[in-house]
Amino acid sequence: MPGLDPRAASRWLDQPRTQSPWLHEEVATRMSERLKWFRNAPASWLHWEPVDGGLTAHRRLREQLPLAECHVESRHIQRALQATLEPAKRSWNPAHWRRAFNPQPATDDTRVAMLWANMALHHEPQPLDLLKRWHSRIQTDGFLMFSCLGPDTLRELRAVYARAGWPDPAHAFTDMHDWGDMLVHSGFAEPVMDMERINLSYSGAEPLLRDLRELGRNLSAGRFQGLRSRGWHAELCRAIEDGLPRSDDGRLLLTFEVIYGHAFKPAPRVPLGPTQSVSVEDMRAMLRAGRS
Repeated sequence: MPGLDPRAASRWLDQPRTQSPWLHEEVATRMSERLKWFRNAPASWLHWEPVDGGLTAHRRLREQLPLAECHVESRHIQRALQATLEPAKRSWNPAHWRRAFNPQPATDDTRVAMLWANMALHHEPQPLDLLKRWHSRIQTDGFLMFSCLGPDTLRELRAVYARAGWPDPAHAFTDMHDWGDMLVHSGFAEPVMDMERINLSYSGAEPLLRDLRELGRNLSAGRFQGLRSRGWHAELCRAIEDGLPRSDDGRLLLTFEVIYGHAFKPAPRVPLGPTQSVSVEDMRAMLRAGRS
């Protein structure tokens, strides 16, 4: 991704987490409403980085898809499996009893009907590689659902930094039309993209900065490379208090652009040539598509 420092992104992604950012949970809730657009519920699904994507959302999806086989994939797989474990439920009514449910870790052979990736792409240094990995995890005629931050995110804070002559507070985020192009380039079909702007309000600069620290780090390759002083932090807070727009009741306003997308994995097509090799899995998919 242009302007993103891959080493800084890797350090951030490697940090183990036990709780999901509240904004990620909110975005996942809005994304789950889009499942109603699909005629048939997926019989299996994979949650990509469930702790960062939203543990409350994971449980909600389990309730929406009670019969679907569930997998998870994470850099910290044991922590993710533990976080998504649902203990056995007991009540006075045996009809409400439920066994403990533990999602399965995804393997190289895992293929699912839906891959769910909430708020992951904007931290990825090599997004095309990641999209191709997602494509490989989805079965033919399955689909991807994802969300990420868009270019209008932090636009008010970027303006504050620009006026002060400081490097950007974050790397540039990719436009939804570019994500659509990358989806097609990665082998997906019929990408559907939309976006919304979420305006958050804060009582002051300090709670705003605490919120941003939970959501991520400045991964811009052009960021200030050294440690900042307490004096600079105080100057930053003053600049935010003076420079950000305010609501009618005096609260600071900050914009987050959220991009939502989904796309299908079509039956593979074999390019024409004097000789051609096709995997057994792709051949079966093409035969099924031909019969249908």
